[in-house]
Amino acid sequence: MSYISFQPNDYFNTVLWTTDGTGNKALTTGHSTDMVWIKFRDYAYDHRIYDDVRGVTKKIIPNKTDAESTTTDLASFDTNGFTVGSNLNSSGEGGLVGWSWKANGSGSSNTDGSITSTVSASTTSGFSIVKYTGTGANATIGHGLGVAPKIVLVKDLSASASWRMYTEMTGNESQLALDQDSAADSGNTTMWNSTSPTTTTFSIGTHGNVNTSSNNYIAYCFSQKSGFSSMGSYVGNGSTDGSFIYTSMKPAFILIKRSASTAAPWCIFDNKRDGYNPNKLLLANNTNVESSPNFDIVSNGFKTRTADGEWNASGSTYIYMAFSEESIVSSNGVPATAR
Repeated sequence: MSYISFQPNDYFNTVLWTTDGTGNKALTTGHSTDMVWIKFRDYAYDHRIYDDVRGVTKKIIPNKTDAESTTTDLASFDTNGFTVGSNLNSSGEGGLVGWSWKANGSGSSNTDGSITSTVSASTTSGFSIVKYTGTGANATIGHGLGVAPKIVLVKDLSASASWRMYTEMTGNESQLALDQDSAADSGNTTMWNSTSPTTTTFSIGTHGNVNTSSNNYIAYCFSQKSGFSSMGSYVGNGSTDGSFIYTSMKPAFILIKRSASTAAPWCIFDNKRDGYNPNKLLLANNTNVESSPNFDIVSNGFKTRTADGEWNASGSTYIYMAFSEESIVSSNGVPATAR
């Protein structure tokens, strides 16, 4: 039985709002917000990510290769949420979703790696935000988690460059691109220097997307915490009675990618946009508005309900990352229930 000593929304939560044109809008997440990923639900506008290490005015776009830009989208990171500016609360622009994570504020210097990094880390929830400057030579970067991350997502802030993701599931000579439909490659020795993360550092090679000399980078590192987060893989069965994936908790957020396909998007589901099964879908690597496939979140995992190739093609391998609404039994002693 999975048990955690904290409530999941102390470290992750999903919030919804509808624009009303009233200017700044404060949103409550239940935790101090150090990273937030925002998407318009009803309009085909870009995704956007902000974090406390880079500062509230700095935006990067998951579905594009664009360098970091300055914006007034957010007004502040708050102790119990975040405040959006009028750009994200204009009258008549419909609903938005914000996925929010807590780390540890604006960060501090970390010298565990060969490159000194700025790290904001929560060892409790297994999430850290890492900023570093590339050298162009093989290097290691401190991540502050105390355990090896299973997923590391890196973006070049200084140049137009694809997002790069290391996953334990695809290995240290492979990478995925969050902004693309592309498949995981193999035999890639220049991205992660053929080296898996350790309890203190992750490795980067000489590839420009992760290590151009003098360019600034941001990395989001995720280690697995039973009852709060689950990261792994599964094989689709191509059936309407689809695959069931056990996560040891009731998911609040799920990101899925068909890892070997060159035409499979990154699928996002969460527990708030419908609040019941089946769940609404957004795609991380494009601007599509949300849709309504047949996909269920249950008390101890998730279940696919169609043979759709995006999450359940027969014999295809999928990687996923999920965060919890409730542990199977959480710190209040109440078992998680189905939706």
